[in-house]
Amino acid sequence: MKYNEFLESKLFKDNPTGLTGDIDINPKLFDFQSDITKWALRRGRAAIFADCGLGKSFMQIEWAKHIPGNVLILAPLAVAQQTVREGKKIGVDINYCRSQAQVKEGITITNYEMLDHFEPSYFTGIVLDESSILKAYTGKIRNQIIESFQETPYRLACTATPAPNDYMELGNHAEFLGVMSRTEMLAMFFVHDGGETQKWRLKGHAEADFWRWICSWAVSIR
Repeated sequence: MKYNEFLESKLFKDNPTGLTGDIDINPKLFDFQSDITKWALRRGRAAIFADCGLGKSFMQIEWAKHIPGNVLILAPLAVAQQTVREGKKIGVDINYCRSQAQVKEGITITNYEMLDHFEPSYFTGIVLDESSILKAYTGKIRNQIIESFQETPYRLACTATPAPNDYMELGNHAEFLGVMSRTEMLAMFFVHDGGETQKWRLKGHAEADFWRWICSWAVSIR
């Protein structure tokens, strides 16, 4: 092995596990939406941090349409029916359900509070709409989501509001996607900030590597 190859092997990055070959995206999507959706499908497990008005709903619906098997979308209560309507605009049927008994083949959407009524192993894909729900790193729903879908092959997290200085939120997204646990992320890239054990500071020499690692599994656009 050459020295450059050795250094390359030490880089922290999440390798793609998604679809290969040509991906035919709905022409109703803008070019940037199409590119991001293709990228997320090829990654297999990805995060889309797209600001309000940039069409996260279209991207996540198109992503779900291409996933082989059945897909579950988890969304806030007020957003679920809106997503069903957005799907119709691009010709994708989404079934709103409140329990596993109502699930049909294809794409299912429900609200986060109903997760207990579903069987995660039935789905090959999971989408978190407004994935900033993972922000509370000790929260019950956060833990339930990560544990329920840790074996799901295809995972997508979508939000307009990831806080770039909230490392716990970024770590929770990485853990949901199966890239790296929050604990591993902190040990790898951070140190305790002074005498306060609850505060973490990004290591100065690790800053570029940390954001390069984020960019291997997440796209952020405004």
